[in-house]
Amino acid sequence: MDFELYFLYTYQIIHNLFINMTYDFSHLKQKAVDIQNHLKEEFSGIRTGRATPALLDSVMVNSYGAKTPINQVAGVAMEDARTLRITPYDANQVTEVQKAITDSNLGVSVSADERGLRIFFPELTSEVREKLMKIAKEKLEKARISLRGERDDTWADIQKKEKDKEISEDEKFGLKEDMQKIIDEENSKLDAMAQKKEQEIMN
Repeated sequence: MDFELYFLYTYQIIHNLFINMTYDFSHLKQKAVDIQNHLKEEFSGIRTGRATPALLDSVMVNSYGAKTPINQVAGVAMEDARTLRITPYDANQVTEVQKAITDSNLGVSVSADERGLRIFFPELTSEVREKLMKIAKEKLEKARISLRGERDDTWADIQKKEKDKEISEDEKFGLKEDMQKIIDEENSKLDAMAQKKEQEIMN
């Protein structure tokens, strides 16, 4: 009996190794990393304390038909602990810069003056914190949706390989399990990032 168990155990290991050799998940894993990095950038735009220029890193401005990072079309500097001064390099871009900041849902107020734009970060009242928490959850959900899209693309590719007789049906379902393990791990990483951000917002 011990020999039979050993044989079955050894067979399963070899079988799993063979299945892993039949499909390359590196593309899926890289896409997952890209999604994490994007979520990290998105979270960096949600303020948790003092106003800093880095809070605008995710803001993209429509500059003459092209989406451009705000720091390439305007100077961004601290005016005081809760205010940023935005100085567009091209005065004609003030409206576009203001629109980009407003559309980014950063929980700030934007006003224009003769020098450009002022971004005021309101005090983090319980109401503001709740709004920021909602924004963080929305960004997390978008990341999850992106990851699900990559999972679906990978699963479609695996099914195509089985249809083309490149892998067997058993291998297909084995790969599906491997794929889901990767997705579960990546979702856990996204959740951990969100929990950390929520703690920063609430504290």
